[in-house]
Amino acid sequence: MTTKAIRRELKFTQSPAVVWRALTTREALADWMYPNDFEPRVGHRFTFRVPPDPRANMQGLVVHCEVLKCAPPSELEFTWVVGEGWLDTRVSYRLEADGDGTRVLFEHSGFKEDSAFHGAGYGWKMMHGKLSKTLRNPHP
Repeated sequence: MTTKAIRRELKFTQSPAVVWRALTTREALADWMYPNDFEPRVGHRFTFRVPPDPRANMQGLVVHCEVLKCAPPSELEFTWVVGEGWLDTRVSYRLEADGDGTRVLFEHSGFKEDSAFHGAGYGWKMMHGKLSKTLRNPHP
């Protein structure tokens, strides 16, 4: 069975250090993603709590994650698991300096279900838009 991946190249005017904080600080992640108990250390198990969205006919859910790689300020990778293995995927961010800003290579891989793949693609587009706003008003 083949798996699918969402890949995006994101560009931000902020430095890699500022973008890294937005990706690895619990409060910043809650701003642009979901409430969480993230800690930036390999082996840490954490959750994202996705609230229900009645407009999209979506119930809330809990995403179970584990940090697989955390190499500040350039690489972050974690698992993204929903249900009893219904969705067992990986998310990775690779940051590169780009002049005064940052180029981010994002990948969410391991999709076997088309509906999950398409839903996640839509979700990441929205969340990365929120990330841009969070970066304009970063947490200290």
